[in-house]
Amino acid sequence: MRRAFGIALALLAMLLPSPSMAAESGSAFNMTEFIFGHISDSYEWHITTVKGKEIAIPLPCIVIDGGLKVFSFHDREAAGYTLNDNGKLVNASTLERPLDISITKNVLGLIIDSVLLVVLILLCARWYRRHDPLKEAPSGLAGLLEPVIVMIEQDVIKDAVGPEYEKYSPYLLTAFFFILINNLMGILPVFPGGANITGNIAVTLVMALFTFFMVNLFGNKHYWKEILWPDVPVFLKAIPIMPVIEILGMFTKPFSLMIRLFANMLAGHIMLLSVIALIFLTASMGPVLNGSPSFVAVLFGIFLDCLELLVAFIQAYVFTMLSAVFIGLAHQKPETETN
Repeated sequence: MRRAFGIALALLAMLLPSPSMAAESGSAFNMTEFIFGHISDSYEWHITTVKGKEIAIPLPCIVIDGGLKVFSFHDREAAGYTLNDNGKLVNASTLERPLDISITKNVLGLIIDSVLLVVLILLCARWYRRHDPLKEAPSGLAGLLEPVIVMIEQDVIKDAVGPEYEKYSPYLLTAFFFILINNLMGILPVFPGGANITGNIAVTLVMALFTFFMVNLFGNKHYWKEILWPDVPVFLKAIPIMPVIEILGMFTKPFSLMIRLFANMLAGHIMLLSVIALIFLTASMGPVLNGSPSFVAVLFGIFLDCLELLVAFIQAYVFTMLSAVFIGLAHQKPETETN
């Protein structure tokens, strides 16, 4: 128990800045900067702070501004660029934003997590190529992933989508594990974890758009008939009230997917950082008054970390389940055919 508690303290210490650093600089602890500095995207990957010196990985800045320009984040001023109030690159002369395609913290995190996902799936597939699952129970990584894959496919995708579920299983399973891995890596406070990927609305928007296109590009004739010419009284279709409501529903479904995943993961990170920030807010009160809140904050922070593990799975599950439900609704058949 003591060893686990010590490891947790060490991980939290690597994630957070040192309170002595604020004392040395003579500045008060800025809670807003502390929280949003951890959850927002950046052009460098902060690792830790040692004796007031930040250790960070500078990432390549790539902009299109009168041509393609590539430079290190630390060399941005020499390249003629600076950061605006939102932390984005702008031209130092005109203060206008160029077309920014830089490898930021979230982009690098997406690349790392995507490679990790591919490696895990390929290692699992290799076990099935070398063994006969009818004669030998899966072991190792395959034994870990198979129950999860079977549960998601049989209990979620098959029940929600219907007879054509196998066509959509690859996408839905990929979405589930992609979100799950990004959620889990976001909880890990040390490199290559800590990137707030699923707490970035741009990422959840793209995920929701994938589901939107899967639903509407492959929906059957009955699905489009119910949207454009539903079985309601003629005056509701002639005005047209119901078609407008149905078309709006096409866009509110992916919007709910986007907001739900983004808001839940972002809120979890903010809650955890807010609790840990109590340590630094009470640092100026002396060791006696700072000790008790710090102890409670660390314990509550560990509890929230454990809760975040559950939330990481639940949010991946909910996104996959709702996507499967939306796809299934686009493949329903008329009642005359089902009877």
